Amino acid sequence: MGTTKKWGSILLSVSMVAGLLAACGGNSGSGDNGAKEPAPAGNGGEAAADDTSPITFTFYGADESPNWQKMQDAVGKVITERTGVTLDAEYAVGDSSQKIALIAASGDYPDLISPKGELSKLVDAGAMIDLTDLIEEHAPNLKKLFGDQIKRLRYSEEDPSIYVIPTYAEVGGEGLEAGGGFELQHRVVKELGYPKIRTVKDFENAIKAYLEKHPTDENGNPNIGLTLNADDWRMYISVTNPAFYTTGAPDDGEYHIDIDTQEVTYHFRRPVEKEYFRWLNHMNAEGLLDKESFVQKYDQYKAKIASGRVLGLIDQRWDFADGENALKAEGKFEYGYGHYPVTLTEEYKDTSYWPTGFMAGNGVGITVDNPDPVRAIKFLDFLASDEGQILDNWGVEGQHYVIENGKRVIPADVLEKKKNDPAGFQKESGVGFYHNLGAHYGDGVLDPTGNYYTTAFPEQIIATYNDVEKETLAAYGLQTWKDHFPKGEEFPVRPWGAAWNIQVPSDSDTNILAEKMKGITWKRIPEIILAKPEEFDAKWDAYQQELLDAGVEKMEDGYEALVKERVKLWNE
Repeated sequence: MGTTKKWGSILLSVSMVAGLLAACGGNSGSGDNGAKEPAPAGNGGEAAADDTSPITFTFYGADESPNWQKMQDAVGKVITERTGVTLDAEYAVGDSSQKIALIAASGDYPDLISPKGELSKLVDAGAMIDLTDLIEEHAPNLKKLFGDQIKRLRYSEEDPSIYVIPTYAEVGGEGLEAGGGFELQHRVVKELGYPKIRTVKDFENAIKAYLEKHPTDENGNPNIGLTLNADDWRMYISVTNPAFYTTGAPDDGEYHIDIDTQEVTYHFRRPVEKEYFRWLNHMNAEGLLDKESFVQKYDQYKAKIASGRVLGLIDQRWDFADGENALKAEGKFEYGYGHYPVTLTEEYKDTSYWPTGFMAGNGVGITVDNPDPVRAIKFLDFLASDEGQILDNWGVEGQHYVIENGKRVIPADVLEKKKNDPAGFQKESGVGFYHNLGAHYGDGVLDPTGNYYTTAFPEQIIATYNDVEKETLAAYGLQTWKDHFPKGEEFPVRPWGAAWNIQVPSDSDTNILAEKMKGITWKRIPEIILAKPEEFDAKWDAYQQELLDAGVEKMEDGYEALVKERVKLWNE
C-alpha cells in the first residue's frame, strides 16, 4: 500500500506515545497546529476516558442538514455535556462530490469528515487516519456494536485499514418503516375508493382519474399529476433508481450484478428498464408529468409538494419530507402521501427490502489534521453506546420520553408534535440530527433493558400515524406501510452487500469512465422521457450506442473486479 495511506497512522502512533509520556496536557481545540500531525491526546491512556473538558472539532458532512442547530438542541447539549465535544459543522448544499475533491486537493482537512462515496479521494490524498488501533484501544462500544462484522470495515484487500466508522448501515434488525416506493396523496385514493395500486398503470390511472375530476385546487391553481426531482444527485433517487426497483433488481447503485456469477452490467443496459422509461415518456405525452421536472431546483420541488398540488411522487420520504411536513404543520393531512410497492407489471416485486447483510461502507472518519484523535474516537464511541443510541433515537428522558413499567414511552403531547410538526420537533429535540454521525443498531433490536433501541417498531410506528394515514392504511387492510411491501426473506442475500457503497479508486479508469457514463445518462434520459413517443425507440438506441462508444463495457469489467474483491474481503 502507498506510503501516504499509512502516514496518518504513523503520526498517530507518535502522538499516542507522546501522550502517554506526558504527566498532564490540555487539548488545543480544533485550530490548525501548523503541521499535519495530531496533537497529544488529552492526558493520555485511560486517564483521558473521563475527559469532558471542552473541545471543538470541525466537521464536514456530505449530506444536507438544513435544520442543524449547532448542537444547541436538547440532544446536542447532552452529548456535549457527556463528551465535552462540540462540532463546528458544515453540511453539503447540493452535490458534495466537488466539495470533497476540493478538500482532498487542498491539504487542509476538517477534523472529522463524512464523505459518503468520495472517501477514495481523501484516502488517495493521505488525509485519513487508520482507525484500527484507535477502535481496539479506545472504543469498546464500537467493538461491541460491530462484533464479528468489524472485518467489513476494512477499506480493501490491498489496504485493510479502517478509515470510517459506518454510519449509514444498521447493525442487526431490519427497516420496519417504509419510506419509499411510489407515493399518492391520501385524498386521491380516498376519492377513488382506495383502488389497487400495484403497477405503474394503476398509479397512472389513479392520477389521471383524479385530475379529470379535480384539474385545479381550491384556489384555481392547476394540480400536478407527477413531479420528479432531478436536481443534481437526486436524479438517482427520483428518476433513475426506480427503473431497477420496478423491474425486479436490487439497489446496487448504477449497476446490475448477477447474484450467481457477479457479472456486472450498467443497469440502464437492461432491456426491461427501457420499458420503465417508455412509461415515463408516456406519462409526459399524456400531460401527467410535471413539465418542470427536469429544470426545477430542489427548493422548488419541495415548495410544490408543500402547496398540496402534487398528487403523485416517485421518491424516498427523506427527500420530500420537508414539503410533506409543511402540509402536516398546517393540518392538511389528506395531502400527505402513502407508500405503494409499484412495479412495471405484476410479474415483478418491489425490491426495496432486498437484504444486504451488514454492508459497512459510508461513514465518519478522522483526518490527519485532527488535534486529538483519541478524544475524537471516544466521541464516536459514545454515540455508539447504549446511552448515545437512546439519545439519538428517543431524545432526552423526561423531555421526549418517560419510563413506565420499565418501558420507554413517548408522552401524548410529544407524540402529537412528532406527528404534526416533525421539523419543529427535530429542531427542538435534536432527535435524528446525530444519526449519520454515529454507528447504530437497526430497527427491532432490543437493548439490555428489553426496550427497542429505535422508535421504529410496529406499535410506535402506528402511534406516529395521523388519523388520515390510519384511515388509508385500514382501507388497504394494513397496519403499517411496510406491510404493503415484499419481505426481505423473499430475496437472496447479496454477498457484496450493496454495490453502491463500494469505493472506486478516484484515479482509476473505472471511476473516470463512470463519470463519463453519468454525464451521458443524465443528459440523455431527460431527453428520452421528454421526446415524442414516436421518437422514443430511436433516441433510446442512440443512447445505448453512445454508452458503448464511450467504453461502458470496460467500465463494467473494472467494476466487476471490485465487486469480486468485495465478496472475497467480506466472506473469506
